[in-house]
Amino acid sequence: MRFLYVILAAVLLSVMPFSNMHAYGDNSYGWGYEKRGNHKPPKTGFYGDLLNKYGGYHIDPSGEKVLYLTFDNGYEQGYTDDILDVLKEKEVPATFFVTGHYIKSAEELVQRMVNEGHIVGNHSWSHPDFSKMSKDRIKNELVKVEQSVANITDQDSMKYLRPPRGTFSERSLAISEELGYINMFWSLAFVDWHTKGQKGWKYAYDSVMKQVHPGAIMLLHTVSEDNAKALERIIEDLQKQGYTFKSLDDLVLKQMLPDPIAGFMN
Repeated sequence: MRFLYVILAAVLLSVMPFSNMHAYGDNSYGWGYEKRGNHKPPKTGFYGDLLNKYGGYHIDPSGEKVLYLTFDNGYEQGYTDDILDVLKEKEVPATFFVTGHYIKSAEELVQRMVNEGHIVGNHSWSHPDFSKMSKDRIKNELVKVEQSVANITDQDSMKYLRPPRGTFSERSLAISEELGYINMFWSLAFVDWHTKGQKGWKYAYDSVMKQVHPGAIMLLHTVSEDNAKALERIIEDLQKQGYTFKSLDDLVLKQMLPDPIAGFMN
């Protein structure tokens, strides 16, 4: 994992442009999109264009039947071990976006994530609204998470950020890019975080299957008992449909490295 991060960091440094920090808007937005179903990606319109401008992702644009499984971890509800068990059995990689509270309260789970080959991403230290914060405060939020994870695991750097609350502005996207982060939003999600409003594993299963599409970055929450119970069947049935699961490193490296065949032909 550390070797892969070194490669990724080198690629980022060679191709990532510096943001124009004097030409951004300060309006606050909440990430959203128009669902389409039938294995078609959602429409993101202005939001997607703005994210692309600052090197972020919500989808794999290749059109390949590849899926990227991500989880947001603000606190622990007792289901993450079960989720990790399924991922280990099925040999599926995932990215877990963690907060400061999660790191402090679930240290052993964070260690297990890294030890089993998953990526730990940055979800901020205290889950604030980045669109309302200064660059220094945003940097402090990100650095505290990155350093805390490095102190307890072998993952010594972070490149992926999921803005807390899914809230952003052009300024916050520009700032996080300048700080070396890649914003990772999503193209598949549903209301799964209400711990007292779980609706059964079939609800989680159906919610994923109705929205799935090639290149989806899937957002789930580990506090959901429904997700924990549905995950194995979700993975198995999507694989039967010809989908494969890859890590966010695969997505970013694929987009940034030149096509060797095209290079040869030219």
